[in-house]
Amino acid sequence: MYDKLVRSEVMRVLSKEVNQFIDKYLTPVEKIWQPSDFLPDTMSATFQDDLEELQTYAHEMDYDVFVTLIGDCITEEALPSYESWIMGIDGVDQEKGEGWAKWVRHWTAEENRHGDLLGKYLYLCGRVNMREVEITTQYLIQDGFDLGTSMDPYRNFVYTSFQETATNISHRRVGTFAKQTGNKKLAKMCAVIAADEARHAKAYKSFITRIFEMDASEMMLAFEDMMKKKIVMPAHLMRESGQKAGELWGHFSDAAQRCRVYTAQDYIDILKELLEDWKIEHITGLNEKAQKAQEYLMKLPARLQRITDRMAEPLLEYQFKWVRS
Repeated sequence: MYDKLVRSEVMRVLSKEVNQFIDKYLTPVEKIWQPSDFLPDTMSATFQDDLEELQTYAHEMDYDVFVTLIGDCITEEALPSYESWIMGIDGVDQEKGEGWAKWVRHWTAEENRHGDLLGKYLYLCGRVNMREVEITTQYLIQDGFDLGTSMDPYRNFVYTSFQETATNISHRRVGTFAKQTGNKKLAKMCAVIAADEARHAKAYKSFITRIFEMDASEMMLAFEDMMKKKIVMPAHLMRESGQKAGELWGHFSDAAQRCRVYTAQDYIDILKELLEDWKIEHITGLNEKAQKAQEYLMKLPARLQRITDRMAEPLLEYQFKWVRS
């Protein structure tokens, strides 16, 4: 367990900086992109041509890449679960609605556009069984998740720092593959979503940096705990119709691994990035337990690399109900 009083005091101090965080890492509503900026305009004289182009490229996409795009969309659409979870962590006061609650609302509003854009794209593309996608999305929100963070802000910010970086990679890679096949419009959609995720990752990483300045030992222990548990993706309980919670996740992660959208190597690389960004190796003034945690974290990438190097490439291609045959 952790000291909630200390956590609450650190969060209270940081809450005074929330407006600065919003100004630095989020974009005003009137200036940021909206889904309609990238989708065919139903009132345009070129709508039918634009729609046919969108559908042609969608049908030509590599199966695994297309499945990963769908899974990324479903993950984004489960946003209500993520907002309610973060609103409940220690130090976030929903009733007053200021401080951290303000950050969560503004962050959620930006994130909400991602699922909106990708969901409409998938609806228009003609290659997706939208009912099955919608069933998976509803189940994902209904089933909830366990991130291993409890209500600890330190652990939650480690998680969001990692997860936002991972989603940046996934969206960016799908966009890259789309661009390589001439699908420039989908590439732009993925690129703007990835850019949002990159900004959000910087924000959450900056929160951790500030916490290290105020409560280094406890922050180090929280980081160690999250990495020992392993960072699970928010959609790890994903399922299709007729399945049990979590039954689909292995197939989805295999598809992402096969097409190199998000891999076990990316997991290691993100960890290395966090170690460097937070200057873990050079943090001083730690208590004995935190020093051991520091040593563990610095050795962890090499340990994970040895495991990853022995992993076999997933070969079985699962047929997802999301994709029309």
